[in-house]
Amino acid sequence: MFVHTVYFWLRRDLDDAQRLRFTQGLESLQSIPAAGGSYIGRPATTSRPVIDRTYDFSRTCLFKDQAEHDVYQVHPTHLAFVKNCSDLWIRVLVYDAE
Repeated sequence: MFVHTVYFWLRRDLDDAQRLRFTQGLESLQSIPAAGGSYIGRPATTSRPVIDRTYDFSRTCLFKDQAEHDVYQVHPTHLAFVKNCSDLWIRVLVYDAE
């Protein structure tokens, strides 16, 4: 199994239409067949010193293996999301695990 988790920090000056564009773009990624499982989330309300709650959204995808992950990365829907939404975030952090 290959787990791909992405954290997004959005620009603070986004209006409602821009936030909607981001969330719709993020949701569009769920249509990519290579991802076996997918979850979009926001920071939980848990509070302990080891928890980072500074991000705005996260997305976790489960893949059978790295080859499926690699297919996902170049899928037209993923490329369109990056092209159409990258102006909306100030930081992206990725954690991949096997």
